[in-house]
Amino acid sequence: MLRKIININKEKCNGCGLCVSACHEGAIGLVEGKAVLLRDDYCDGLGDCLPVCPTGAISFEEREALDFNEAEVKKNMEAKENDRLPCGCPGTNAKAIIRDTGSSQPEVKTAIKTVQVSELNQWPVQIKLVPVNAVFFQDAHLLICADCAAYAYGNFHNDFMKDKITLIGCPKLDEGNYTEKLLAILMVNDIRKVTVVRMDVPCCSGIENAAKTALYDCGKMIPWHVVTISTDGNLMD
Repeated sequence: MLRKIININKEKCNGCGLCVSACHEGAIGLVEGKAVLLRDDYCDGLGDCLPVCPTGAISFEEREALDFNEAEVKKNMEAKENDRLPCGCPGTNAKAIIRDTGSSQPEVKTAIKTVQVSELNQWPVQIKLVPVNAVFFQDAHLLICADCAAYAYGNFHNDFMKDKITLIGCPKLDEGNYTEKLLAILMVNDIRKVTVVRMDVPCCSGIENAAKTALYDCGKMIPWHVVTISTDGNLMD
């Protein structure tokens, strides 16, 4: 049948994934770093994806397409909710970690040693693995940090990770740039604050610059600050 349906310009698409999160029917996916319409019958033609696209890559067109199949969409979305394993790896399954905030004891003492309690509040933690629309991002204080920082600074969990959602990365070793992923997270979710922790080495400017660019480009007034840690584990700010 002839009907209105979305069209995605691959040349304009930057692969940010915002349209994927905005589409409640699962009609859009990322293939080789570009957004694509996966199935015509999943697209309802309402265009929730249009206003979130930062590059104007999505538009409407009228063409021959399968009719919108609401029953099939519902079945597909239920299947995704029941088996949401990004990349097919159980280690990337997003989850919030609920901790007992009523306890005033930060350490677990045993007869052998004292063990520091983890302050990690979610999984995964790698910037490139975390889903853009994970439930734990809502109203979160986001900690974006170089992965070396936790090794250099001894009290990293208590001083930085506590009560925050932690994202880690290494701009020197990871391929690509974090800006688009961080921008997508800021655009889709209500982030209330951002803290960036970097090491005092030149390559760490990559993670700081990516966070700053994403904060500027998202168009939201989100408080943020940067903390620098020296290679011998001391705070420099």
